[in-house]
Amino acid sequence: MKEINRWSILLGLALVLTIGFSGCDRFGGKGDEAGAEVQAEGKGERGEATEENAATIFAVSTVKAAQGQIRDYIELNGDVTAGTKVDTYPDAAGKLSRLFVEIGQRVRKDQVIAEVDPSRPGMQFTASPVKAAISGTVTSIPVQVGATVSQQVPVVQISDMRDLEVRVYVAEKFISKMKVGLPAEMSFEAYPDRKFEGKIKELSPVIDPQSRTLEVKISISDGTDVLKAGMFGEVKLVTAAKEGVVKIPAECLVSRFGEEFVFVVERTGEAQMGRAKRVKVTSGIEIDQKLEITSGLQPGEEVVYRGQTLLEEASQVRVVETVQPLSDDDELE
Repeated sequence: MKEINRWSILLGLALVLTIGFSGCDRFGGKGDEAGAEVQAEGKGERGEATEENAATIFAVSTVKAAQGQIRDYIELNGDVTAGTKVDTYPDAAGKLSRLFVEIGQRVRKDQVIAEVDPSRPGMQFTASPVKAAISGTVTSIPVQVGATVSQQVPVVQISDMRDLEVRVYVAEKFISKMKVGLPAEMSFEAYPDRKFEGKIKELSPVIDPQSRTLEVKISISDGTDVLKAGMFGEVKLVTAAKEGVVKIPAECLVSRFGEEFVFVVERTGEAQMGRAKRVKVTSGIEIDQKLEITSGLQPGEEVVYRGQTLLEEASQVRVVETVQPLSDDDELE
């Protein structure tokens, strides 16, 4: 009897286990089939969305090509000096007994500015006057009253302050561009809001063998009433000037595989939408981030200023900003 009960219990357990495994297989299989369908549907939806958005729209800033002036220049530093400086010497050797002028004082030609006593021990002589060699301003007095002077020692230096000039030194590699009459623009810290005009008046006939530079003298056309000898200024020598050229910001230019080109926007549909057209160009002078275009571009064409790095031919673009074109009156900034 006990043995029959034991077999009954074993058969019952086997039946329960069989039913359990059967249920797991059945329900597990249906679950896998349902998950696969959902994933397939998800992939299908994502695939359709990717296909619709395949055409990327690039946000760009643009500027219109301008026509005007462009100038090339060399930037230098220089000092203001008097164009005419004359040292005044005494006619006799002796002690400087009297001095009638001081630095900054204006004098006339032949005005007595000092006296020299030529007396010797046991010998008394009349004082010898020292006269101004030119009309101008006293800029230097290298001696003092009581000092012994001779015909080789200057008593004062007189400068004509109406004839101011700026002296600069140009590197040897730029000498070929230098010539008398080239215009110059100057600025000084004392007058930050004012520009002074001038032009080259003289070129040194020799090059300094130590610095390998050429001394250039620039006359000042205006401002001699406020400028002072000894002032330090920034000078821009204009070496080339062109009128009526097509110009764009230098940032617009793209260089790839040895070619230079820009992207021009052709508007379509909405006012801000368009397509990028790749235009091969030839560049000329570049100065102060202003670039001359000698061929390939017409004034008024809308050129991509920012955002052109990833563009290709016929890329769709949206113009998010339009900057002002370069001024026709091209300043040296």
